[in-house]
Amino acid sequence: MLTRTELKVLQAHRDYPSVSIIARTHRTAPTNKQDPIKVKNLVRQAIKRLQSEFKKREVEAVVRNLQELVKNIEWKHTLDGLALFAGKGHSSAVSLPFKVRSRAVVDETFATRDLVYTYNRAVPYRVLVLGHTVSLHDAWTDVMEEHGKPFPLIHGGPGGGSKLPGGQGINRSGIRDDAIRAFFRSVDDAFASVQRVNPLPLVVAGVERNIAFFQEVTSHASVITGLLAGNHEGKSPSELGKVVWPIFDAAATGKRTHALIDLDSAVDANRHASGLDQVWRAAVAGKVKTLLVEKDFHQAADLSEDGTKLLDFTGKGAAALDDVVDEVIERVMENGGAVFFYSPDDLQVHQKIAAVLVK
Repeated sequence: MLTRTELKVLQAHRDYPSVSIIARTHRTAPTNKQDPIKVKNLVRQAIKRLQSEFKKREVEAVVRNLQELVKNIEWKHTLDGLALFAGKGHSSAVSLPFKVRSRAVVDETFATRDLVYTYNRAVPYRVLVLGHTVSLHDAWTDVMEEHGKPFPLIHGGPGGGSKLPGGQGINRSGIRDDAIRAFFRSVDDAFASVQRVNPLPLVVAGVERNIAFFQEVTSHASVITGLLAGNHEGKSPSELGKVVWPIFDAAATGKRTHALIDLDSAVDANRHASGLDQVWRAAVAGKVKTLLVEKDFHQAADLSEDGTKLLDFTGKGAAALDDVVDEVIERVMENGGAVFFYSPDDLQVHQKIAAVLVK
């Protein structure tokens, strides 16, 4: 799963030529049988572009890294998209849980806009499944992986692995409740050890009684973004993903809606940029607080000598950007700005891309 650190490493890469292969793939047979052919065709397209601009020995390392990436793809385990990144001293592959537009890009930077979209629309999160056995899952959209140690944890106390005490005057329900609270405190401590390494949002799943007890004792209420009531112990990762992802996605939808409201306010205050030319200048100047862009908006262009203006695309040299929108996204994120993606025509009045500017 893609981490913020890995994304930043890819965005910080600067070296011409750098190759990005973005490919539509498939999760299941028989549709995934053509994926290797399509990816290799994109790779051939990129190599042809490289060898038209450079001597073979000048791009030998890039081509070798690219071909090695293809050789190591596990075709049986692809998702909806695949991104390959190759430079002279870099090679990496990322599976994407969303459909993408297939393309081969040769540029000074890697084409990370699909990764940014994935990271913003499909923020990594965790799922804690409460029960007598508590499991923790790392999640990305509906893709779930069991986290591993220190999970799973098993409730071995009264009402769990051991029997409740009997006898006259014994408050069995009180003992059971105290035991489950103590167990969930230990669960919360274990979760804290995971969060310290890589803090992520959390969805809590379990019967309502267990959710209530966990909320009572947890010190992580601020990271809980959703609750899923019901008995989900024993569900496979794929089964769990199908019911959890809609709950987490609803929270992300709320953030995108709020960004649109902020844009409307910025328009009224004359503190916005609309259209690619205006947004590019604002991004270069480091003035973008929030970028809003339609997911499928792409535009090729050359940069002027000082880098502030967009010119007709020539397709040659480091000044020729295969996708200016991708470059805008990278610059905004480098300067600490937020990025949100929208469906086609959602930003039609802003020519597919807009920005809320810093005050």
